[in-house]
Amino acid sequence: MLCPIIIDSMSDLMNLEFLQIPWLKQLILIILFYILAWVTSFAFRRIARWIVKGESKSGRDQKTSPERRKTLQSLWSNAISFLSFGVATLASLSLFVDLDTLVWVVGLFSAAFGLGARPLISDYLTGIGFIFEDSFAVGEKVEILDREGVVEAINLRNTWMRSPSGELFMIPNGEIRVIRNFSRGKFSTANITIRIASEDLGKALDLLVGLKIEAVDSLPNLLEPWQVISNEGIIGQQAELTIIAKARFGKAAEMRPRLLAFVQERMKDTEIELAA
Repeated sequence: MLCPIIIDSMSDLMNLEFLQIPWLKQLILIILFYILAWVTSFAFRRIARWIVKGESKSGRDQKTSPERRKTLQSLWSNAISFLSFGVATLASLSLFVDLDTLVWVVGLFSAAFGLGARPLISDYLTGIGFIFEDSFAVGEKVEILDREGVVEAINLRNTWMRSPSGELFMIPNGEIRVIRNFSRGKFSTANITIRIASEDLGKALDLLVGLKIEAVDSLPNLLEPWQVISNEGIIGQQAELTIIAKARFGKAAEMRPRLLAFVQERMKDTEIELAA
């Protein structure tokens, strides 16, 4: 019901005597086109939320769904705004040229624009691709173009990333090829290295291998029994053993000192001394 009322109101407005001046009538129509585009863009932000809610129920990982919803909402809003103002621009041009000419003009302009603004088009196409892919989301820690940071915002053109030192990187989407996502790992490594006297190597190795099951029960964040290796493979007066341990994702820094304390305590009980 609302659309016919708006159309009738616009028809009555166009019939006013002072609006019979051609250029004034065209100017008002152009203004109305862009006002309608702005209203459409504003209204469709709520529709974008519904679209995102529907996408969040499609079976994706629930842990990242809040960040994914925020990312998709931003991308859909940008896409709808771009489309709305693009249609308003074409409608405005149609006031000055006929439809056949407009099609030719748009075609020629698109070809010229495509050659001259290829990076810009690549940015937007990649941004549209982010709607359907779940490579990263707002709030996640990533590495893009050999730079680490936390994603603060994503739109069709750029990705905003805050570095650990505080700088804000604005990265064109078209340049994003390889993404290292630190927020979606299955585990974190909490390796430790111990140095012992060579004569205690056999005893220490037997102890560490025997403790790997006990360590899983004693350290809640240890995912599986550790492995004991020698990185250097060199023996002299001292020997180095490395314990490869997989911690729950994001818990490695917290678990590493507990792991060191656990190993040191058990080696002390068996009178195995750590080398200086």
